[in-house]
Amino acid sequence: MSYVKTKDTPTRTPPMNESSLLGWLKFNLFDTLFSSVLTVFVLIAVFFAVQSLWIWGIADGVWVAETRRACFDINLDGACWAGIIAWLDNIFYGRYPRDELWRIDLGAILLIVWMVPLWLPRVRGKILVGLSAVALYPFLAGYLFAGGDKGIFLQVMVAAAIVCLVANTANAAIGYFADTHLPGFIIQKIGKGNAPEKQQRNILLGLLAAAFVAAFFWQLSWAETSITWTKWGGLFLTFVIAGIGIAFALPGGIVLALGRRSKLPVVRVFSMAFIELFRSVPLITVLFMATTMFPLFVPEGFVLNKLVQVIIAVCLFNACYMAEVVRAGLQAIPKGQFEGAHTIGLGYWGTMGLIIMPQALKHMIPNIVGSFIGLLKDTTLVSIIGLFDILNILRAISRDSPWIGLHKEPLVFGAMLFFIICFAMSKYSRHLEAKLSTGHQN
Repeated sequence: MSYVKTKDTPTRTPPMNESSLLGWLKFNLFDTLFSSVLTVFVLIAVFFAVQSLWIWGIADGVWVAETRRACFDINLDGACWAGIIAWLDNIFYGRYPRDELWRIDLGAILLIVWMVPLWLPRVRGKILVGLSAVALYPFLAGYLFAGGDKGIFLQVMVAAAIVCLVANTANAAIGYFADTHLPGFIIQKIGKGNAPEKQQRNILLGLLAAAFVAAFFWQLSWAETSITWTKWGGLFLTFVIAGIGIAFALPGGIVLALGRRSKLPVVRVFSMAFIELFRSVPLITVLFMATTMFPLFVPEGFVLNKLVQVIIAVCLFNACYMAEVVRAGLQAIPKGQFEGAHTIGLGYWGTMGLIIMPQALKHMIPNIVGSFIGLLKDTTLVSIIGLFDILNILRAISRDSPWIGLHKEPLVFGAMLFFIICFAMSKYSRHLEAKLSTGHQN
C-alpha cells in the first residue's frame, strides 16, 4: 500500500520552544528510538575511523626521512609523508624545468587577476570579463607555458590578451572605488563628457587601437625558451586539460543544444548525431580514438601533438554532455516567456540571449557544476594514454628508487587534493545559486 500525504496528515516540525543547539540535536538525531540507536552507531563508526586515520596519518606519521626504509626505521606503522614532501614539485608541476616554474606561477596569478572583477561588487561589464578570459587568456597562458617562436596570429592574440587584462583590471579598480566604468571614467577625465556619442566612441576606439599597438610591439621582445609538452605534468597538466575543457564545454553545449532544438532539419539532425555519437561511448574510447585514429584523417604533414588531441577530445566529449544539461534547462522555461519576448519585437537570438538563456542558466547551475566536477575527475583517464597528469605522477612515486613501494600515501594525498578542489567548486555553485535566486520557492 502506498502512502499518500493529505492535508490532514501531521507533519513533523521542530519544537518552537527549543531553539537551542540541544533542542536541535534532540529533534534531528534522537527523536525516536531507532533514530537514537542509528545516531549512536554512526558516531561510534566515525570515531573509530577518524581515530585510525589520525594515528596512521598524524600521530605515527613520518614527515622527515631520506627513503622509505628510513621511514620504517622511525615508525613501521605510520604513514610515510616524507616521500610526498620530496615529490611535491613533481606532483604540482610534473617534469617542467625547475628554473622555469615562474612561468606557471605567473600564469596562475594572471588568471586570478583576470577573474577577480567577477567577484567584486559595483564592477560593470562582468559578462565581457568572463568572455575575454575564455577567449584570450588561453593564448597568453599558452605562450607563457610553451614558449618558443610566435607566429603573427599568436602575436596578435597575446597583444589582445594583454590589453584586455589591463583594461579589465583598470575597470575593476575604477568600478570598485569610483562606482563607474572605464569608458565613462576616461571620457570624463579628458573633458569630453558632453561630446556627441559618436565622437566619444571614436575616441575610445582610438585609445584602444593605440593600446593594442603598444602591447603588440612590447610582446615582440618576449623570447621565452621553448618547453615541449612532454615536460608538462602533475596538477598543472590536470588544470590545463580541465580548464580548457570547462571553458569550452558550456559555450559548446549551448550551441549544440540550440542546434538540437533548431527548426532546420540539417542542423537538428547533425547536432543530434554529434551529441549521441559522443554520449554513446566512454571517454577512454574517445581518448584512444583521438590519439590513434585522428592522425589518419588529417592531411599529410599536418601534425598535432598528443596533448592537443586529448584536449580536443575532452572538449567535444564534455560539450555533448553539457548540451543535454542546457537542453533540459531550456525545456524548463515556460512557453509564455518565448511568446512575451516575441510580442516586444525580439528575434530568435535576442529572445535566447536576453530572456531565455539567463533564466535557464540559473536553473542549470547545479548540473553545470556537477558536470565540471566530473570533467575534472575524468582528466585522470589521460594517464592511461601516457600523459603524466597528477595520477601518473602519484603512481611514479612508488617506482622511484628511494620510495619504492610507497602506494597508499600518494593516493591518499591525491584524494585530499581532489576533495578540496571539488568541494570548493561545489560551495561556489551554492553561492551562485543563492546570489542569483529570484526568491521563488520550488
